[in-house]
Amino acid sequence: MSSRPAAQAPSDLIGATHRLPMTLPLLIEKKRLGEPIVMVTAYDYPSARAAEAAGVDLVLVGDSAATTVLGYNTTTPVELEDMLVLARAVRRGLTTPLMIGDLPFGSYEVSDEQAITTALRMVKEAGCDVVKLEGGGEASVRRARAIVGAGIPVMGHVGLTPQTSTALGGWKAQGRTAAAATRIAAEALALQEVGCFALVFEAIPSAVTEELMGLLEIPVIGIGAGPATDGQVLVFHDLLGIRDGLGARFVKRYANLQQEMNDGVSAYAEDVRSRRYPGPEHGYSIDAAELAELHERLAPTLDERKL
Repeated sequence: MSSRPAAQAPSDLIGATHRLPMTLPLLIEKKRLGEPIVMVTAYDYPSARAAEAAGVDLVLVGDSAATTVLGYNTTTPVELEDMLVLARAVRRGLTTPLMIGDLPFGSYEVSDEQAITTALRMVKEAGCDVVKLEGGGEASVRRARAIVGAGIPVMGHVGLTPQTSTALGGWKAQGRTAAAATRIAAEALALQEVGCFALVFEAIPSAVTEELMGLLEIPVIGIGAGPATDGQVLVFHDLLGIRDGLGARFVKRYANLQQEMNDGVSAYAEDVRSRRYPGPEHGYSIDAAELAELHERLAPTLDERKL
């Protein structure tokens, strides 16, 4: 659907030149073979470069950008135009992963026409390979069917759906009763039936996930849904610790970059205030004769200012 940039030569991409671009058939093959699928979010060129260098399979330009990079408390305020800007930056940093564009809240719910138009913009203007939408209710299923019918692959998302977390009772695990788990199963099957190529299971009890996996033929990516899924996804800022606080219980932090950034900027500020930076090694030189000539040229002006 989108044109991916040609493989580039920086050192962090040397491995990427030996990998095949991820496609939907390859994704299905990974599920068939039982090979774990790695998915991560990205919101700009640097995070895309990190995902590329790590050789992940899927990159989601998530509406979680609202909370990770735009400073909102929830995902709902992020606009389609915001997502397009972020997705374009991610596109420029990716070569091999499949790039997924999140459809933000309010950009697809009104009608099939609105949903198709939004999906088309994510593909044509931002270079996304596929799109993702939240929810498995009747409206979301209709929108997924419409977008798939327009020729754009769709990833579904059930369980905890942050865009509608208020209606779900807040940011908490879903499917913790038999009735609730049955509803999630019905939603997942409905999304599969209308042609979604994959699903995200979020914040679902591990035992429930194990029960549901046998019902599904398409890849399932988990986030807080246990180890039985075909793959896992984490938010870039969560796994690298580019945030305050610990985050959700399912997050495993692999670095603490927020503290390192804080320490680095603090050290810089202290060096400037104490005049330790810049030092002689950070400056440029000029020939002594040229400097003497400059002094002569500026002398009249300096003399006038002294008067």
